[in-house]
Amino acid sequence: MTPTSGPEAEALERAVSEVLHYVWDPIGVAGVPGARDEYDGYVGDVCALLWRGADAEGLAAHLVGIADALMGLPATQARAERAADILLAWRDVVTR
Repeated sequence: MTPTSGPEAEALERAVSEVLHYVWDPIGVAGVPGARDEYDGYVGDVCALLWRGADAEGLAAHLVGIADALMGLPATQARAERAADILLAWRDVVTR
């Protein structure tokens, strides 16, 4: 299950972008129209994890790692866990 193009891949990329922006949003820019693409640089890696069958724990750890190491934002576990659960639901929808 690793499509890199086509409708399934496009749908998952859109969903991941939305979840990262509106749910995960560790820097608090979800309400800023000019920042809509703020997390798009992370979409590809998150999609790759999803296609490889990552579980919620792995996804959350990846997101926490980004927030902590790349953004200097500790204590994002709860946001990451919520986003991971929603990302897994989207993977299920896209791959049905």
